[in-house]
Amino acid sequence: MSNIIPGRKRKMKMSGKDRALVIFCYLFTAVFALLCILPFLYVLVGSFTDEMILAKNGFSLFPQKWSLAAYKTVFKGGQVISSYGVSIFVTAAGTALSLLFSTMLAYPLASGKLRHGRIINFFVYFTMLFSGGLVPTYMLISQYLHLRNSIWVMILPVLIVPWNMFLLRNFFQSIPDSLMESARIDGASEITIMFKIVVPCAVPALVTVGLFYALSYWNQWFQAMLYIDTPEKFPLQYLIMRMMRDADFTRQMAAMGVSAGTGETVPSLTIKLATAMVTIGPIVLAYPFVQKYFTSGIMVGSVKG
Repeated sequence: MSNIIPGRKRKMKMSGKDRALVIFCYLFTAVFALLCILPFLYVLVGSFTDEMILAKNGFSLFPQKWSLAAYKTVFKGGQVISSYGVSIFVTAAGTALSLLFSTMLAYPLASGKLRHGRIINFFVYFTMLFSGGLVPTYMLISQYLHLRNSIWVMILPVLIVPWNMFLLRNFFQSIPDSLMESARIDGASEITIMFKIVVPCAVPALVTVGLFYALSYWNQWFQAMLYIDTPEKFPLQYLIMRMMRDADFTRQMAAMGVSAGTGETVPSLTIKLATAMVTIGPIVLAYPFVQKYFTSGIMVGSVKG
């Protein structure tokens, strides 16, 4: 008869080699994490450092003089706050619409019952290899779709990314067919099956692909440079790029002896550090909330080709 008390688990003793291996893994992970976070700390502290001190002494975690000049320049005039709103809207609306339409395209292609599904797959895959070029795309969007100077020009032309759609399609193919067949026997429509059976089973995949879409929309600036003329519709990334370019131009003019007319020194170096902190802030804050889904869905699309 066993003398183990129910409800208690026996702890296995680790050997000396196993204990040494565990300690080494913890130390290696800690050192690696420190090396990853150290550059971030240098950028954060450098953004609050005086421009002259930073140029003279270089980066330091304990600067001699602190300064908010870079952040005052970045937030001057309130344009950054307006661009924040534009980027948040583009990221939220674009991610939601992209996930919706990508799912609606991936599900019928994954089911294998769509007529001419192979041809549609080929057309989607073809766009990953070839594009119409910049000039035809510009003419299509501005002259035929009339999306120029519209905030939707940063969403609709890139609504479905073929790579992300194929990831969702492969994940849907890994869901057992018996779930969908039993729902069809009970009289459920394809829309009901997709939203009440497939989508709940694919939450890790949807969150992973949604993170890819969100990062793409948040970092988007090229579409705005081509099609947006109104400053109130500038996304944050494009506004920051313009500010950095203007700061570099002002610094070059000052070096050539041309006065900017304000009598102030533009902190061009610390502006770059401040803009980096301003732009990555929302993504850094949002990532911990989706990390558990991201880690479980990191292998999305690897089950079936």
